[in-house]
Amino acid sequence: MESPSPSKPGALASFVRFVVCGGGVGLLSGAAVPLLATLMPWALANAVITVASTLLCTELHALFTFGTGRRAGWRRHLQSAGSATAAYVVTCSAMVVLHTVQSSPGLFTQQTVYLGASALAGTGRFLVLRLFVFADGRRDMATAIADGAGTPTGASTDSSASAPRRPAHHARTHHRPTRPVVAATC
Repeated sequence: MESPSPSKPGALASFVRFVVCGGGVGLLSGAAVPLLATLMPWALANAVITVASTLLCTELHALFTFGTGRRAGWRRHLQSAGSATAAYVVTCSAMVVLHTVQSSPGLFTQQTVYLGASALAGTGRFLVLRLFVFADGRRDMATAIADGAGTPTGASTDSSASAPRRPAHHARTHHRPTRPVVAATC
């Protein structure tokens, strides 16, 4: 197996980096909201910190987690915000369902449901960011999914290698493989 380059970490290394970056920024955000709330209403402080932490995390994910070698740019920021919004909807929905099923759940039950939903949403967000938002444009989705610890021996990371051969009269036509783009509304 070919090992991932230092700038392009494998799936496991990316996931660990995703957890460390997201968790670290989450802890800082948790401390920053109450401090900022001394200067403005709590809801506004939460919104400001949420936007700032999402921007910071997206830059960290671009440079460190997924090793793109460049800053995120507006498209990636919007796509990342969309995936963060989807994750927020998942955790809120889980809590609404819990309170619908059980009118007065205990603290342990609430924490269990919330943390379970957060883990599920976080894993989904990681996959969206890895496979779509920060995916290498030269690789197709099937290669990215199969790339747990690098590409199989002899496999190309260029999806055009598996594309059908074109007739000689089309030899000068440059075809760039396309990959799905996740809209900011996920």
